[in-house]
Amino acid sequence: MRHMGDVLAGIHATWEFDTDSVLIRFERGIRTPRLFQSLRERRIPYAALSSVTLTPGKRGTVVLRAVPRPGADPLLEAAGGQLKESNDPYRLVLPAERGTLAEYYADELRALLGPDASLPAERFLVTAPEAPMHFKAYDGRAGFDGTQVSFRWFWTGASSAKWKAGDQSFPVAELGGVEWRSPEALEGYLRLLPRGAAADSDAGGPDQAPGVTARVQPDQDPASVVFGLGYGPVHESLPFAAAVLESVRRTQSVPVATAPVPVGGARRDPADIAERIRHLGDLHQAGLVTDAEYSAKKAELLAEL
Repeated sequence: MRHMGDVLAGIHATWEFDTDSVLIRFERGIRTPRLFQSLRERRIPYAALSSVTLTPGKRGTVVLRAVPRPGADPLLEAAGGQLKESNDPYRLVLPAERGTLAEYYADELRALLGPDASLPAERFLVTAPEAPMHFKAYDGRAGFDGTQVSFRWFWTGASSAKWKAGDQSFPVAELGGVEWRSPEALEGYLRLLPRGAAADSDAGGPDQAPGVTARVQPDQDPASVVFGLGYGPVHESLPFAAAVLESVRRTQSVPVATAPVPVGGARRDPADIAERIRHLGDLHQAGLVTDAEYSAKKAELLAEL
């Protein structure tokens, strides 16, 4: 950037331009997406960008977007294309009357793109959210201290398979990647992949994610936590997944990747569904689950049959 220290203020975020990077600072207001509030700020090296776009936005706005190179940002790698447009940290929304100024900065950014801009990045160029981190899933509490991931099961949500397996700890050195399925989609979850799982991605069929068909469902897998009923929100579980993925890549000498997240999946065992509905009914009768929570979760379980 020709003028180090230039600032472009938009809606929910401000971009501060430096000689080799742009610092994105997110607002803390109540209307700011919670993912942005969680991230607070991010420094994006110009070397991490592939292109820059400027397009008309909604309600008299324009949108300046810095498009990252594939593989450059652990947050987007973990998200796997599941982020809603409103949660895209690379978009800066400005009033339409600032369109000329936005166009100037778009041109300035394009001039700074490197010779490898059209190529996937060989390593992460954007820093991941820092550990320690934790969040509540529906069936347990997930924690990450920078060297290992831990799952501590909740008796109100964890399946019998997870209870039998007990609480889990996973050293980063033994992991090969992370699967994150957004809690805003049906059957969201976070799954830890063992070392070598990404290399075994030849097993899937054309309609099934490679390397996924042989694994058990997330609610039965002690290497997974499942979302639902407000648990595992994007602003908590996605930065967590990105931090774990970045640590895995940094720890391992052989490049690893996130496995594709399955959109569908095999139906649950009816006997297991019946067991969980009975358990849910016991919690409801004991007053530990509200009427609304009971109805919503029961409908969710029945839909899996």
